[in-house]
Amino acid sequence: MSAPTHPRTHPAATGGVDIRLPWWALVLPAVAFVALLLLILNPADAQAATGDPTLSHIVERLKELLLR
Repeated sequence: MSAPTHPRTHPAATGGVDIRLPWWALVLPAVAFVALLLLILNPADAQAATGDPTLSHIVERLKELLLR
């Protein structure tokens, strides 16, 4: 015996998907990205920063370009 189907209020052929995100779903990844970017752009604060100096030069150039 088949179950009765309910008619759709919006046709599926329209192609529109109605997804509503809460405000924090956009803000939290943006805040995390900015925090990580600031950690990368200020390598002097890292106490164990003994990496390749070429990488720090590239980061400094990016910082100069972004701050212009």
